[in-house]
Amino acid sequence: MQIIHLMYLRRRCRKKDGIEYESWALVESVRTARGPRQRTVATIGKLPGLDKEERLGWEEIGRVLDGKPGYSPSLFEKEEVPLWATVDLKGIQVERLRHFGDVYLSLALWKRLGLSEFCDSHIPVGREDIPWSVMSCILVLARFCAPSSELQIAESWYEKTALDDLLGVPGEKINDDRLYRALDAMLPHKDALCKHLQGRYGELFGTQFDFLLYDITSTYFEGSGKENKQAKRGYSRDNRPDCVQVLIGLVVSREGLPLAFEVFDGNRTDVTTIEEMVEVMEEKYGQAGRVWVMDRGMVSEENLEFMRRRNAMYLVGTPKSMLKRFEQELIKKDWEEVQLGVEVKLCHIPDNTEETFVLCRSEGRMEKEKAIIERFATRLEVSPQQIERTS
Repeated sequence: MQIIHLMYLRRRCRKKDGIEYESWALVESVRTARGPRQRTVATIGKLPGLDKEERLGWEEIGRVLDGKPGYSPSLFEKEEVPLWATVDLKGIQVERLRHFGDVYLSLALWKRLGLSEFCDSHIPVGREDIPWSVMSCILVLARFCAPSSELQIAESWYEKTALDDLLGVPGEKINDDRLYRALDAMLPHKDALCKHLQGRYGELFGTQFDFLLYDITSTYFEGSGKENKQAKRGYSRDNRPDCVQVLIGLVVSREGLPLAFEVFDGNRTDVTTIEEMVEVMEEKYGQAGRVWVMDRGMVSEENLEFMRRRNAMYLVGTPKSMLKRFEQELIKKDWEEVQLGVEVKLCHIPDNTEETFVLCRSEGRMEKEKAIIERFATRLEVSPQQIERTS
């Protein structure tokens, strides 16, 4: 079912001391259990002396989004009463419809994160017609509002937004070449930008970056990639072994916030990137109090020994073949339910005192594997038990 939210302007009339005042409110129609109801989103044109306890009119929205404290009188709180003009809506014609709300919000977030000051201080001003800091802002806003290619931004998206008025950059100045060059201008400051965002995120939410998740993905090129020394043929996650590719290693926090990334040669295997990525992160952000989380595709005994030598804590996926060493633990009933349908227990191997193993069983995962086996059994025209024995 598609839920449609309608927003419209409503005229309000109020009397005070025998004088009638008029104002406008931005109202949203919402669906409730008792039927459609109207909710006031913002009061446009606060009248003098009215609703003093609610100081959030249209003139205050920008202040709130920018996170600025305090309250300053607006034009509508002066002593004189504003003059209102009645407009015949039938005589209004829409000539150019543009998106405003999403780009206004993303621009407010851009400023709140301090990205405007970061770009101004790190990207020097040269002979460019449009400052690279402004072009970087457009790229980020486009990624936030409507992720697409640079060509799509230049040829379609930008003209449909109100950014030409908000940023003062006319649409004819936006082209894909200028957007690509903005990426080149930002690239040398990648590490400084990641560090800035990490610090800002910590200030806003008090997050401690002690739990790091690391994984590898890849992206391929349609062309030959001769100008890119890292573009090489390797294991293709996109089923395109005919194309050269690069690997991208990404580190995120437990909330999913990207903290750092590195680009590797396209022919490297995942397990060979661990040492380099760990050293890069420790060099930039320190070593103490961090737990690395990786799937079993990233694990090798050499990598684990490397982590032990650095006294690093880690949580990694282990091969299913190791379950045979925990057969007695699997049949015991001392499991602890950490969430609905998921149970865990901690245990040790007698000949391994350095590591603690976390056994986990999930009803959802068991049902999924059972369905996969049954689907393959149907396709091969054999019984599920036969597939289980061969696996």
